[in-house]
Amino acid sequence: MKYKKLGRTDISVSEICLGTMTWGTQNTEAEAHGQMDYCVGKGVNFFDTAELYPTTPVSVETQGLTEEYIGGWFQKTGKRKDIVLATKVAGPGRSYIRDGDGADANNIRLAIEASLKRLKTDYIDLYQVHWPSRGHFHFRQAWHYDPFKQDRAKALANVIEILETIGELVKEGKVRAFGLSNETSWGTQKYLTLSEQLDLPRVATIQNEYNLLYRHYDLDLAELSHHEDVGLLAYSPLAGGILSGKYVDGAKPEGSRGSINGDIGGRLQPLQEAPTKAYLDIAARHGLDPCTMALAFCLSRRFMASVIIGATTMKQLDTDISSVSLKLPHEVLAEIEQVHRQYPMPI
Repeated sequence: MKYKKLGRTDISVSEICLGTMTWGTQNTEAEAHGQMDYCVGKGVNFFDTAELYPTTPVSVETQGLTEEYIGGWFQKTGKRKDIVLATKVAGPGRSYIRDGDGADANNIRLAIEASLKRLKTDYIDLYQVHWPSRGHFHFRQAWHYDPFKQDRAKALANVIEILETIGELVKEGKVRAFGLSNETSWGTQKYLTLSEQLDLPRVATIQNEYNLLYRHYDLDLAELSHHEDVGLLAYSPLAGGILSGKYVDGAKPEGSRGSINGDIGGRLQPLQEAPTKAYLDIAARHGLDPCTMALAFCLSRRFMASVIIGATTMKQLDTDISSVSLKLPHEVLAEIEQVHRQYPMPI
């Protein structure tokens, strides 16, 4: 396992981050504790969660359970200081989370106090805004994204309010570092610029989707990562499990995310079938597990801070973590690029 610094902080994290969004729906508390035990034994020191979790599906009845499971593990093992813990304040739109309001001073305060209680800790290592209030193109919204409806003054005021609140939480010892999620280049740069101007906490990371089927980050956000030392925390590196091949030809295995969430947040649709089969073919011809290949590709990206894996079984978890030992040969990378050029954005 290799380790990297989060942005310009002194926080060092494993190149694999344990994702947790299935804990409380697809996984029991005992299974969640088993995953944490196993990952720590493999050198993983980075866990990512959110006040919204679990998903598959999201609901008012289960919201917050994932953080409770992590808190129970901390209490049982006493390993809080061994873990870099990331969580998130929800963006707008979920009526059962503070009436659907997004991140602002009041909601961040309410959110973090609730998270700290569930997680049984007095600080968060990386506190993230789950999605922006002004709107964005993530979660399959690219095809009807309309930034021209945004109010610039309102958006900037919200950024300043968030930064000021995070600054207060840092001074209080409740937050060590600040991150964004589902953000754009403009939004991220505004946070960076305003934090420098106002001497407020600097963005350390961006948690956006990145996988073989969705590589938007390769473009302007990669440039931002390079110049501003803001690394990517890649979520859905297996495209919700699609890149494993389990959904090929319309299959939906019982208990899988596709059997619960239908189209896996818009990812599971006809356009992804051809490139998915092409990537599966590359893996087969080179004797590689398709999941290991897909994750190793993500790990090879120079802007990557950590790749967030998610698993419902220990076998899946073991396969995912094994990707740290795989360096993809030049010929495999070249074939991946050929498929990407033919199918640049199929989901």
